[in-house]
Amino acid sequence: MSSQRIRIFVTGRVQGVFFRQALKIMAKKNDIFGWVKNLKDGRVESVLEGDAENVSKIIEWVHGGPANAIVEDVEIHNETFVGEFSKFDVLY
Repeated sequence: MSSQRIRIFVTGRVQGVFFRQALKIMAKKNDIFGWVKNLKDGRVESVLEGDAENVSKIIEWVHGGPANAIVEDVEIHNETFVGEFSKFDVLY
């Protein structure tokens, strides 16, 4: 298994539609650690660490998001895996 760390910025109607909580549920199901938060500019930002295959599953899910979301763009940045997280948090 290879480990991966990415930072994602999601643009569209992604705030106020249960996006962060739904991402947390998906992360827990796929053994992904990190965090997600709303940004003041209306985007959602997330840092994800875990097995590369499981990170790919989250990336695929983020492109659609939860039912009421309208995802217009997903920006993905690869980062160096650190292994600093022991859970997945929703930041406020």
